[in-house]
Amino acid sequence: MLGLDISSTSVKLLELSRSGGKFRVESYGVEPLPGNAVVEKNIADTEGVGEAIERLIGRTKTKVKNAAVAVAGSAVITKTIEMPANLNENELDAQIRIEANQYIPYPLDEVALDFEVQGPSPRSEEQNEVLLVACRKENVEMRQEVLEIGGLKAKVVDIEANCIQRAFGLIREQFVMEGEVDKIIAIVDIGATMTTLSVLTDASAPYTREQLFGGKQLTEDIQRRYSLSVDEAGLAKKQGGLPDDYEAEVLQPFKESVVQQVTRSLQFFYSSSAYDYVDHIILAGGTASIEGLAELVAEKLGVPATIANPFGEMAFSSRVDEKNLTNDAPALMIACGLAMRSFDE
Repeated sequence: MLGLDISSTSVKLLELSRSGGKFRVESYGVEPLPGNAVVEKNIADTEGVGEAIERLIGRTKTKVKNAAVAVAGSAVITKTIEMPANLNENELDAQIRIEANQYIPYPLDEVALDFEVQGPSPRSEEQNEVLLVACRKENVEMRQEVLEIGGLKAKVVDIEANCIQRAFGLIREQFVMEGEVDKIIAIVDIGATMTTLSVLTDASAPYTREQLFGGKQLTEDIQRRYSLSVDEAGLAKKQGGLPDDYEAEVLQPFKESVVQQVTRSLQFFYSSSAYDYVDHIILAGGTASIEGLAELVAEKLGVPATIANPFGEMAFSSRVDEKNLTNDAPALMIACGLAMRSFDE
């Protein structure tokens, strides 16, 4: 399956293969989306997004037709419930649908529902803990529709935070020593309009929180300060060539804003959990690549911070531009976690 991450400004495609336990990137690409095609993780322009996917398929020349996509954590209700351990899958499915009403604030015919048995309940060996996941059907159907327009078939609809957690497995050894199980890792994914904090603890589901803040703010700051169009500002942000005062007057205040957002997100986590610290911060998303940002976060918060790169141990096919992929790596955590669904045992 292709991993296809539909964000607010672009579609990111990643195709992986695996041989002898080692992954290889077969194809990858990023295609910009029309303005406001996706607003706060909701697809508003199905044609625009579908056509971007079609262009991306053409450019990457992938032959794979099945894809895995994700919905935002804020679109999903998750609940761990207990069910009798002696039920088979069909009985469990029927029982969960009967009981789901009390956990889901929507009519069941408007909801896409799934579940996964997590294992025996610590309270009773006759019960299993079951993770129940529900999402409005329209969120799933919109993603199916844009994939079809692009010539693909949706095989899996996942949750963004779970994809980030799966991709983190590729870089886990850098942060967690052999035998350590209780390291608390915060992954801060700073996209164009949304910042998502995922905290991985030894609990099965990651803590997630989304905030409206992202790299688009820097683009708008550049636009205002230097009287540029949106496209010109976006290009200047990536390629440079801005006046000498840019670093001090625009970039540094934006980096300080990022630090404030990370601080605020972590404070929410501390106030709603039993934890009051994290061991490491990993910065993901396109904004993470800003020079000096990881160092500033580490300095201000007193916690080691690193930029995400899930491709460090991977091989690359000859048609993949390794330099571009490395530059885009922090923004490809979700796409990578989706592509890894191909290898579910």
